[in-house]
Amino acid sequence: QAQLTESGGGLVQAGGSLRLSCAASGRAYRGLTVAWFRQVPGKEREFVAAIDWKGNARHADSVKGRFTISRDNAKNSVYLQMNSLKPEDTAVYSCASGGNLVAPVARTYTNWGQGTQVTVSS
Repeated sequence: QAQLTESGGGLVQAGGSLRLSCAASGRAYRGLTVAWFRQVPGKEREFVAAIDWKGNARHADSVKGRFTISRDNAKNSVYLQMNSLKPEDTAVYSCASGGNLVAPVARTYTNWGQGTQVTVSS
């Protein structure tokens, strides 16, 4: 089973940028789709972006044009570049692997990181 570790979260002003990293260990990373989800207290986990082994990517409508997911298979890592951040992007961001790119539903992803907090101030 792959272990996933997120980093790069923090506090940023609206309009700023952050780059999240998801480092994976274990052979389960290879060949799998990796996704980013986010969650705020009291709300359901929300899909942000996903990328398959070949580099095909999908982004939620709410982040299109602002966030970009990418991966470096040589480093077993996936990244989320977040630009033009808004206060409503504030959440705990988690990476996950093993799910589907076309229908990225959280419950279909089997491996999860612990999450990293992103806070955007107005």
